Amino acid sequence: MIEPGKTLMFAEAAEAGAVVARQLADNRAIIAVAAERLRETPPTGVLTCARGSSDHAATYAKYLIETRANVLVASAAPSIASIYRQSPATKGMLAIGISQSGKSPDIVETMRVAGDSGATTLALVNVADSPLAQTADMVFPLLAGPEISVAATKSYIAALAGIAQLVAAWTRDDVLQQALEELPALLQTAWQADWTRLVDRLVDARGLYIVGRGVGLGIAQEAALKLKETCGLHAEAFSAAEVRHGPMALVGPGFPLLVIGQSDEAAEGIDQLVAEMVERGGDVLVAGRTVAGAETLPVATAHPVLEPILAIQSFYRAANALSVRRGFDPDRPPHLAKVTETV
Repeated sequence: MIEPGKTLMFAEAAEAGAVVARQLADNRAIIAVAAERLRETPPTGVLTCARGSSDHAATYAKYLIETRANVLVASAAPSIASIYRQSPATKGMLAIGISQSGKSPDIVETMRVAGDSGATTLALVNVADSPLAQTADMVFPLLAGPEISVAATKSYIAALAGIAQLVAAWTRDDVLQQALEELPALLQTAWQADWTRLVDRLVDARGLYIVGRGVGLGIAQEAALKLKETCGLHAEAFSAAEVRHGPMALVGPGFPLLVIGQSDEAAEGIDQLVAEMVERGGDVLVAGRTVAGAETLPVATAHPVLEPILAIQSFYRAANALSVRRGFDPDRPPHLAKVTETV
């Protein structure tokens, strides 16, 4: 019998606070140079390129950049460059590649083509001498250290924190920069948060929705992926707006839902949605919000754009425990490998 506290997933996720502390200390100069470059030559748009957990970090980047820097962000389809051999015009844009390994050929090719087509390229990557890093104009090392478990945890949080650091410096957001200094300690607190209710509710579940909005949407996407790969549980992620356009038809008695909330402009709408789900009989668990009839999962109070990062840290511990209770090994999901090199 696997013990939840002895998995690689548990050990690696627990390191997230130390990883972010290392980022803040070691990457300060890199971030300052990149931010100055972006202010001197503002990009006409931002293109993100990633897959899996890294693509969920790119969703977080989209909302953070569009709301804080007022620059439009689009997600690149890597197959355009790697399979169809096309080179969309990217002159004047910032292309951000996000990857743990930096080895996937389609991500590397997309970033190469973007650079050749006129974009400034930036890699957020954990392996600093990887092909992706060698392709980029600027490299932001995630500094997560070795991540052996197939389930990405600390590298995902490192990517989120790295994006927040870049945007804070780029936009000269002193409030966010100060809040980031407190993030390592808050991540340690989040790791101790009691999300047992989530584990108990999903032990025998067959599926669920995970809902977020704004900077919380990428966290909802990541949580859904982790439940698929580590728990054998079908989870679908939706924005709090999209879930009303059809998926709400499935919400009713006994249907579980996990909602990721944060204390920003999206909060009121999220609370209204939760109340509606409760009225329909849904079994709703809400991270970071308190709504009558729903179960509250604790999330430490922080800057609104950092609260979802704390939520996913607490979630990782719960997902690890849930995986074991459902009879899985979270470090070795079936049919998966740590590095997936798509073409």
